[in-house]
Amino acid sequence: MKRITLFFCLTLCATITACSHTQPPASAQYLPDDDMCSASQFQNYVGKPLTAAERLQLDEPVRVIPAYASVSMDFNLHRINFLADKTGIISSVYCG
Repeated sequence: MKRITLFFCLTLCATITACSHTQPPASAQYLPDDDMCSASQFQNYVGKPLTAAERLQLDEPVRVIPAYASVSMDFNLHRINFLADKTGIISSVYCG
C-alpha cells in the first residue's frame, strides 16, 4: 500500500511539474542590463526590409540574419542582431 501511495504521489508531482510553465511576455521589453548593444534604439527597423539594416555602419558589431539562415551560437551582448522573416522583413532586433 505504501508503494502505491508513493508511486501515486511521485506521478502526481511529475505531472504537475510537466504541466506548469511560464509564458514569455507578449512583447520583449529591453532592460538596461539586457540592452548592452543599444538594440532598443533600433526597434524602429522592425517591419522594414533587411536591406535597411545591411546599410548600417555602426561601431558595434552587427549581424544581419535572413530567415532560415545558419548562425553561430556564440553570444555577444554587444552585438546587434537584425532577424528577418521569410519575406525579408525585419521581425526582431536584439542583443546577442
